[in-house]
Amino acid sequence: MGDTTQTATGPLSFVRTFTRYQWMIFLVVWLGWTLDGTDFGLFSLVLRPALTELLGGQASIAEIGRVGGFLAMISLLGWAIGGFFFGVIADYIGRIRALALSIAIVAVFTGLQGFAQNVAVFGVLRFLTGVGTGAEIVIGIPLVAEVFADTQRAKVLGIMMTGGGLGTLIGGQIYALVGGYGWRYVMFTGVLPALVLLLIRRGMAEPERFEVVRARRKALKAARSISDDDKSFLSFVPAQLFNRELRYWTFVGVLFCVGTLLAIWTSNIWLPTIQSQLLARQGIKGAAAAPLIGYGMMLWGLGGIVGYAAFGFIADAVGRRPAVVFYNVGTLVAGLYLYLGLHDWTWYPYVLPVFGFFVFGVFSGHAVYLPELFPTHVRATAVSFCNGSGRVITSFGPLVAGLLAAPFGGDFAKATAFMTCFALLSIVAMALGRETRDDELPR
Repeated sequence: MGDTTQTATGPLSFVRTFTRYQWMIFLVVWLGWTLDGTDFGLFSLVLRPALTELLGGQASIAEIGRVGGFLAMISLLGWAIGGFFFGVIADYIGRIRALALSIAIVAVFTGLQGFAQNVAVFGVLRFLTGVGTGAEIVIGIPLVAEVFADTQRAKVLGIMMTGGGLGTLIGGQIYALVGGYGWRYVMFTGVLPALVLLLIRRGMAEPERFEVVRARRKALKAARSISDDDKSFLSFVPAQLFNRELRYWTFVGVLFCVGTLLAIWTSNIWLPTIQSQLLARQGIKGAAAAPLIGYGMMLWGLGGIVGYAAFGFIADAVGRRPAVVFYNVGTLVAGLYLYLGLHDWTWYPYVLPVFGFFVFGVFSGHAVYLPELFPTHVRATAVSFCNGSGRVITSFGPLVAGLLAAPFGGDFAKATAFMTCFALLSIVAMALGRETRDDELPR
């Protein structure tokens, strides 16, 4: 990998020590996470106009809430299943090959959504796109953690996670530029980032730590006799997450992910609709509202970019657990004020980036904290299981919020505020977890 000893000073001087290989890994994973953010950003932006058309042009708010929540659930289930499936694959065949396959899946099914003629087909395509997007980040997190294991990994992982906020920013810009032509054209444009990413990742090699694990597996399978520890090492990787050494940390990881995912994904799905309702009350509707909604989502994503990048520096300064607690408290305060305290557009552009800083930024904790709880040979599976389990549970969040909108008088803001409160679960997870700031990345 080359010499990664820090030789310069300054908060970002460590980037000068990166090798070309490290830069390439960082770039591909960062762009992959950007693609994920763009995809779900575009989906949330087109959700209301797409359903209005696919449901016959006269869909009620209650119907949009019910069907839209179901589609969001399907998308997140695809993300969970794809993430878990590809996480296991990545621990066996390698991070790079699994990543390339997931990118191809995203490219194909994102574009096909623009051709959907009914809700059923749209839902199937959302599920299959979710399989690909869910795989990219759970493969990318352990890949970057291993490549930068000895080189300011918390800061690098935090900066890498800015791709999620950037994706939301790109999605907002695409919608602002293309949304006026119709939701189908918005989905067609989502194919381009995936195609670019496929070209960039060609010729990349697996990280050294994974090659060591693969060599050990090969040697043990060829051996005539192996120890009990070696038998455990060769056992089915998902089962190892529940052995005596790892099951407690698996529980902590799942609880951490459930809290943060429930808090964000309901907002990610319904925030454009919430803004459209807010603007409609001020007489701004249809094509006139699209640029403002796109602008709002870009502000939200911009705050997320800063929050993602800042997490690694905060986590290195005060510790992983205090950083996660800080971000979750910020999510609760900013989110509840946004949804319950604001009743017109005046202050929305100021509160959105603050909320984005916290509710997005805490996901850098997924990238920083989870890999530090598990050894290399189960790391991708562990990250995917914790995220995947969280997403299975979270998949019902947008649906619940959509169903709650009717009892709340069609107000998606109140329903989404309720789901934001689940950030408390991540705070509980940090109380139960261990601090890993000063630990080496487990081998």
